[in-house]
Amino acid sequence: MKFGILVFPGTWSDRDCGYALESLGQQIEYVWHADTDVDRFDALVVPGGFSYGDYLRAGAIARFAPVMESVTKFAEDGRGVIGICNGFQILCEAGLLPGALIRNDHLEFRCTWTDLRVENDRTMFSHLANKGDLLNVPISHGEGSYQADEDTLAELEANGRVVFRYAGPNGEATPEWNPNGSVNNIAGIMNEAGNVLGMMPHPERACDALIGGTDGAPIFSSMFTEIPALS
Repeated sequence: MKFGILVFPGTWSDRDCGYALESLGQQIEYVWHADTDVDRFDALVVPGGFSYGDYLRAGAIARFAPVMESVTKFAEDGRGVIGICNGFQILCEAGLLPGALIRNDHLEFRCTWTDLRVENDRTMFSHLANKGDLLNVPISHGEGSYQADEDTLAELEANGRVVFRYAGPNGEATPEWNPNGSVNNIAGIMNEAGNVLGMMPHPERACDALIGGTDGAPIFSSMFTEIPALS
């Protein structure tokens, strides 16, 4: 597959994502925020960073970049889009995912490893893992607290759209293991169609054993591996 990796002024995780995907045997190309042609790609990555300096609000300006109209059409056509950290914020601001990411409840920037419990293993982003698996993937953010209204949360939970949840070493999704105050310990969600994922942790930083582990690899690999038929 060929992945397009978006680059906004202030993006810094683009090269990490490119390295991870190339190490998994995929083709990549970097897409500048002013480019509007994304049809040549099979999937898109909206990486982490501080797009446009996070002025106004994280992702609020990037949402209006020329490329985002094309990203929206790309997603509407059913092709895969993954937003990581600032990418998740941008996808929420663009209306491709519900809810919002706000300041961490402790008002600190946190850069640390977290365990993610796989809540749904029948998605194009998680089917190479098993439900209940714990993936050790780092976070690096100051505005990562996912929030949504009660009706939205109920719909996300009822329809399996919460893909990853922060958890402890025994899989317990309790406040003790919540690094930012996200409601319901939510770490990653997908859209109703199941082809757009937003997550605050950085799987691209967990694709090489030399730098801490490879638990992020199944997330990317699931995107270019056929989902097994439901039994």
